[in-house]
Amino acid sequence: MFCYQCEQTAKGQGCTIVGVCGKTPEVATLQDLLIYALRGLSQVVIEAEKVGVKDEQVSVFTCEALFTTLTNVNFDPDSIINYIKKTVELREQLKKKTQAAGAQISASSGPANLVLEKTKEGLIAQGKLVGIKSDPAANEDLRSLHWLLTYGLKGVAAYTYHAYILGKKDDSVFDFIHRGLVAPLDKSLSVNDFVGLALKCGEVNIRAMELLDAGNTETYGHPVPMKVPLGVKKGKAILVSGHDLKDLEEVLKQSRGKGIYVYTHGEMLPAHGYPKLKAYPHFYGHYGTAWQNQQREFAEFPGAILMTTNCLQRPMETYKGNIFTSGPVAWPNTPHVKGHDFSEVIKKALELPGFQADREGKYVTVGFGRNAVLSVADKVIAAVKNGHIRRFLLVGGCDGAKPGRSYYTEFVEKAPRDTVVLTLACGKFRFFDKDLGTIDEIPRLLDMGQCNDAYSAVKVAQALSEAFKVPINDLPLSLVLSWYEQKAVAILLSLLYLGVKNIRIGPSLPAFITPNILKVLVEKFNIMPITTAEEDLKAIMK
Repeated sequence: MFCYQCEQTAKGQGCTIVGVCGKTPEVATLQDLLIYALRGLSQVVIEAEKVGVKDEQVSVFTCEALFTTLTNVNFDPDSIINYIKKTVELREQLKKKTQAAGAQISASSGPANLVLEKTKEGLIAQGKLVGIKSDPAANEDLRSLHWLLTYGLKGVAAYTYHAYILGKKDDSVFDFIHRGLVAPLDKSLSVNDFVGLALKCGEVNIRAMELLDAGNTETYGHPVPMKVPLGVKKGKAILVSGHDLKDLEEVLKQSRGKGIYVYTHGEMLPAHGYPKLKAYPHFYGHYGTAWQNQQREFAEFPGAILMTTNCLQRPMETYKGNIFTSGPVAWPNTPHVKGHDFSEVIKKALELPGFQADREGKYVTVGFGRNAVLSVADKVIAAVKNGHIRRFLLVGGCDGAKPGRSYYTEFVEKAPRDTVVLTLACGKFRFFDKDLGTIDEIPRLLDMGQCNDAYSAVKVAQALSEAFKVPINDLPLSLVLSWYEQKAVAILLSLLYLGVKNIRIGPSLPAFITPNILKVLVEKFNIMPITTAEEDLKAIMK
């Protein structure tokens, strides 16, 4: 195997024996084959559209299948094989429709004409022929950009899939996903072409996040500031982790009146800010963090656990009797929920002991989406103009297990008292319960939501840019980001598309970015690695 798509990759170079995430060589190789097969499906989609043949479900499936290849989502080889087989099945069905419309699909070799082997062993052998390092003669800079684009597309696909579940779609997003998947097959494209495609991916990701934002806010209301307890209530319990608000809503609906309290975990914390979700009386609080203590937290949780997306360090077979998965998430020998029927999750919660007594804890405040922040824009602007707020620090992104991530805790703790910290995504769990106080009644720590709520952060930055009549890069705003997986890649590309400069990123730079490509990004956008909290704050505040 060879995989270097996430920040924790072995030695900062690539996992070659087993994934640090827990992904086996078998799963990694099958995922390589799935990506290759999806490129072939996308080739046929593009040809089909030339003769007016479209199939929306093919595009939705493409997003779902790409989603399964994100870090920490699908560790089940049988599930991946099913996705591979369905990819080829849909491809052949679309070919027939296209040919019936008068077009011809080239009979040349390649992913559009891939014939699958019949056995798991045969499929694994095929996967070894199409992986990242399958062409040793490939130009390293081009390969770097091929996978920068592909990883960005994975993030776009995840947001697009979530948005579609909530009834939001845009054919232009589907179209770019297909064209982006096909692009690495085109030998005529240059480094400059792929730099342009990467930035285009960032543009399309903004649209994908906009769709998801609309799906979330139109369905559940705009987030409002809400205090969330970190303690527990006596009684049966279900913990919901991940990102999928639709899954959470269905759990709340189906468990209502059954004597079960529902808790969030990881990136589900911002769900407490949505009025229509918070209206459920048994939706109580938040349990645990995202990464640092996850194994202990899951081992100690006395109820059923539902994983809706990639928020787990590695498969935990130890707890397979209590953990369920849904959507694209799948692990070997772990019950998988289909069709939003959470009856088995509820049954398990009722069987388990639950919490034996109330336990008090801290409170954290969530719900500072763009509407909440912009509703007090006049106070924010006045605080900046009178010198009470000197700088905004956007500190967010993905969390992970590396010790170097303590940097983000130190950075926030040491930030000057005249700064406001904006945060989003699971990176905030390094400091989400810190009491930073207020400035002119404005909290110094503003939780803007999940990673996809980078859209809200962008809208706030654009509004401040208009209010102060200066470009975004001239605002008193600094971005200090942590990355882990492919949704973070998509968001970074979105920021670069918007022309945002001077972004600090850590705890390490992507292994899939070659020195030459990094040089381009540094020269164009002044991207820089984090150093120490003290040094970076000194440079930012000077």
